[in-house]
Amino acid sequence: MENCAVVIGGYVNGYSIISELYNCKVSNIILLSSKGELSNFSNKLKEKIIISSGVDSLHNTLLDLSTKYKRLILFPTSDIHLEYLVEIYEDIRSFCYVPVNVENFSSVIKKSIQYDFCDRLDVPFPKTINIKNLNEIKEVEDLMFPIIVKPDTREDLESDVFRNIIFETKDDFDKYKSTLIDFLKKGITFLISEVIPGDTNENIFAYVCCRTTNGNIHGEWVGNKLTQYPNNFGMFSSASNQAPKEIIEQGRKLVEGMNLFGIVEPEFKYDYRDGKYKLMEINLRSMMWHRVGFLDGVNLHYQQYLYGVGDSVPIYNQHRQKRIHMYYTKHEIFNLIYRKGYLKFFINNRFKGDFNTSVLYDKKDPKVFIYDFIVSLLLIFKSLFKYKKNVKKFNL
Repeated sequence: MENCAVVIGGYVNGYSIISELYNCKVSNIILLSSKGELSNFSNKLKEKIIISSGVDSLHNTLLDLSTKYKRLILFPTSDIHLEYLVEIYEDIRSFCYVPVNVENFSSVIKKSIQYDFCDRLDVPFPKTINIKNLNEIKEVEDLMFPIIVKPDTREDLESDVFRNIIFETKDDFDKYKSTLIDFLKKGITFLISEVIPGDTNENIFAYVCCRTTNGNIHGEWVGNKLTQYPNNFGMFSSASNQAPKEIIEQGRKLVEGMNLFGIVEPEFKYDYRDGKYKLMEINLRSMMWHRVGFLDGVNLHYQQYLYGVGDSVPIYNQHRQKRIHMYYTKHEIFNLIYRKGYLKFFINNRFKGDFNTSVLYDKKDPKVFIYDFIVSLLLIFKSLFKYKKNVKKFNL
């Protein structure tokens, strides 16, 4: 029986993992995804399995794969995947490598705990309060506006709560307070932080590593999220491989101090008021722009695969000799259409690096890019049609 890599989730981050493992000659790559995800169109897979949402479908699929393969090395791509894997860990640990510290996962996934560790480890972070009940909501008065409000854990995947909201003034917050109270009554807690001023374009940096369960970091890289979509607190649109040394120092300090395993990404924002790089959040799985590290010589996912199967793990060092610009074509087009003044960023992201590349384009695996591009065009046409329909209705 052979080993296999199991990528859970077929969006951009899933495809980046597949491409890296394929490039490193991993022959058995299996994708677990839902219908319509772009990675389903890749020719780099040995097998693709459609699973439904919920822990039971994932659990049963892994059990079935265990009868065909010696060991499964898992690559989750969302927080909900991690939660499911921790839940079923005892049932799958004998045949799976689960890339997360199950002992502390339920605590470190909370942003309030992440900020507590920042305080202990002397890593800068925005002034923040954790709201757990109705009485604590008045503590917002001690913060400077604008503020950002987000669930303490990622709740928007399974409930109707927002992912984050920015309130520019106290009056804006007071108008929304009743809705926030309703969520608190449902048991959802919130992290409320002062917003670091300034546009996030080129101010978001990340440290990314793969840390094994024996505490070793064999590879790490740093990068800069150049632009985001749909707004300054959205998803990756473009990124580079450049970052200051403080990002390496602070990122490594957090990963080791919190005893985190697997692919880990602390993300920081530069605050020009005091010249510090302040933690925004720590992601415990592969993000959409992890391909930047692969393009710069650091194969973290391959390292995780080798460690999971019990082979020796090589050490990779980031090059950073050439400025890499990687972009997600769909998000760049959307930003160009919907964000005023974005043309200068589009030109920079697409043409001003020493090496410029799309996160999805691979001439040997073209269906993924083509499918995503067609979906993008359909979304644009749908948006324009809706806009024209509303204008016509208004004019009547």
